Amino acid sequence: MNSLIFAAFSRILFGLMLAVSLYVLYRGHNEPGGGFVGGLIAAAGFATLALARGVDVARATLRFEPMTVIGCGILAALLGGLPGLWLDDSFLAHQWAILSSVHIGTTLLFDIGVYLVVLGGILSLILRFYEGL
Repeated sequence: MNSLIFAAFSRILFGLMLAVSLYVLYRGHNEPGGGFVGGLIAAAGFATLALARGVDVARATLRFEPMTVIGCGILAALLGGLPGLWLDDSFLAHQWAILSSVHIGTTLLFDIGVYLVVLGGILSLILRFYEGL
């Protein structure tokens, strides 16, 4: 697109969407949301950036190939399930630690994995699609 206003506003919109996606990711193990919805919001932010400024700018902002992001997400999700296998003899039996009011656990690591898989999958589709435009 050749809209100066859209190109200028896309950076602000991208930052806001990324911040909201990280909030939804963290909130997800206690309330609705999580890795899937957060990954979709982040992918929409990258798609907005790619539409406004071009695929090259979106790829440079991502800094990794989408397939690499998918691989890291699968690894994180796998690592999130292994402590339960070792401690409770059940894969994905999540372990928790509470530091003051912050809940930290293997659920968050699993959600980060889902977030990265969804982000990489949607971006590989969208960036290929936008390259054809």
